[in-house]
Amino acid sequence: MKYLRFVAIIAALSIVALNSGHAFPFHASCHVTWKFGIACSQVSSKLVHQITKWSTSRCPSSGRESCNYKLQSASSTQVKATHSTPVHHYVDDLTFLFFPSGSTCMSKGYSESTIFFAILDKGTNYCNLHNLITGSGLDKAPGYEEKTSNSICTQYSSHNCTYY
Repeated sequence: MKYLRFVAIIAALSIVALNSGHAFPFHASCHVTWKFGIACSQVSSKLVHQITKWSTSRCPSSGRESCNYKLQSASSTQVKATHSTPVHHYVDDLTFLFFPSGSTCMSKGYSESTIFFAILDKGTNYCNLHNLITGSGLDKAPGYEEKTSNSICTQYSSHNCTYY
């Protein structure tokens, strides 16, 4: 019975999503593309440093979830990490891929909830990525550009990264 109720809720949310005019992924996740006017090795290094800095379980009381990040792996082409929410300890998988082009770097970031039933996230997956970019100062890098949308980033237009 609980399974049927769960399926009914998923179906109802899917219908709402399709009819709302605000398409979003059917699983809580976010894809972002960035361009930086610095080398990919610098981008990777700054992200690894920020993830390590925010690996503490002590979260600030003033909002932003600048805690509970955990580095999984790092190489010249990718960085993998996780982020756990402070209250419920939901885990999101993070991946940053790097594509060098001369003295610039294009990067693709992915954040996805590990909870199979997560659909809406209030922009949390976007904030997982965004907070690392801004915390590391990469948003101030020369030639910085960011690109994402509601269609590839759950509830992007309603994100609040001063909280999540």
